[in-house]
Amino acid sequence: MDPALASRLKAFVDPDRLRILGRLADGPATSLDLAGELDLPPATVARHVRRLVEAGLVGAGAGRSGLLTLRLDALHDLGRVLDRLETGTGPSGTPAGGASPEAAKVLRSFVADGRLVAIPAQGRKRSIVLDWVVERCFGEDRPYPEREVNARLAEVHPDTAALRRYLVDGGWMTRSAGIYRRAGAPAAARSDGG
Repeated sequence: MDPALASRLKAFVDPDRLRILGRLADGPATSLDLAGELDLPPATVARHVRRLVEAGLVGAGAGRSGLLTLRLDALHDLGRVLDRLETGTGPSGTPAGGASPEAAKVLRSFVADGRLVAIPAQGRKRSIVLDWVVERCFGEDRPYPEREVNARLAEVHPDTAALRRYLVDGGWMTRSAGIYRRAGAPAAARSDGG
């Protein structure tokens, strides 16, 4: 694991550090402000602030009375890394590994920043993209109400109706009474060269 990522994750382990981050989310403060507002000893605040600064989550102004600020950019970066770990995707939203060279090439062409740029017209390319959509949006094998299906699909492409239709018609999902479930796509759908 990346040492910077490990350091940032370890910074979240302590409840007092989380309280400090939460307070700084409301705006800059000095260590003394934090100690008073959070009812913590100044030495404890100083220790936690030092750890948060080392992890890159808090920016510190100059001097003892310098203002401390929450580094939102670092939190956003951490969120993106955790999302990629959860979804198994690389920085551009494409598979981090394990994809065939053909699949990786197709996904580089049709996926940017974790979203579909377009739905491929060609059957084989569309199958690769639909495999990616199912893995990204429907990782759990459970029932999904249509409203949730639409919300999840909207995260990757605005045309949720077309994606739903392709997923059901191609055999990736089943639909019954407005409830969708994950299903393995038939071999014919995956090998369609259309």
